[in-house]
Amino acid sequence: MLHQELREIFDDLLEHFGPQHWWPGETPLEVVVGAILTQNVAWNNVEKAINNLQGKDLLSVAGLVQVPREELAELIIPTRYYNQKATRLKGFMIMVEEEFSGEMDKLLALETDELRRLLLKSKGIGKETADSILLYAADRPVFVVDAYTRRIFSRLGYVEEKVSYDEMQALFTNHLPADTDLFNEYHALIVALGKDICRARNPLCSDCPLNHRCSYRIAEDGKQPEDNGRDNTEYYENAEDTK
Repeated sequence: MLHQELREIFDDLLEHFGPQHWWPGETPLEVVVGAILTQNVAWNNVEKAINNLQGKDLLSVAGLVQVPREELAELIIPTRYYNQKATRLKGFMIMVEEEFSGEMDKLLALETDELRRLLLKSKGIGKETADSILLYAADRPVFVVDAYTRRIFSRLGYVEEKVSYDEMQALFTNHLPADTDLFNEYHALIVALGKDICRARNPLCSDCPLNHRCSYRIAEDGKQPEDNGRDNTEYYENAEDTK
């Protein structure tokens, strides 16, 4: 039953938004860099930073290891928290240099569980960033959870608003086939819905392709959501919509 509902939600989103063609990166290295830099900032800002790195011929493990931290920070200013991110990005690339001879492909060839553990040991890389690298750079069937996922599926009534990362992830991995392409597209469609329609405040419920199944549904005139058998939970995300 839940498997069918999750597939129907995917189909509704795909019909509404169309294929998203994620991740927006040219190479696995660029995806890794983007995953680290995109924390708390919109992707177009990350693209500016990546273009800056490319312009200085620094978009390589060796380049990022050798560039002074202060210079790196200046190049990634568009991503916010650039001093912190410069330190984390350099630290990660130094690890790749020292433990994998500077070859990102060697790192990404590790078994999924081992690679995830190693990523999570790296300073500044949490579960969402690690799983983004696993899914989009290493092509592993790992479902990425973000604020949009929690917001949308709590409003739909499938989880509590304060659901943990692991519990939210399990909703998908326990009821969908372990399919990299499916997880890739599903996450991208969730981001499209959360960014453009199912916003933290003033969601555009009348435009939502899931409003026929949503516990939270609010009409634009401000009426209360209809009771569809699930708990109606108001869920406002304090963080910015920053994907």
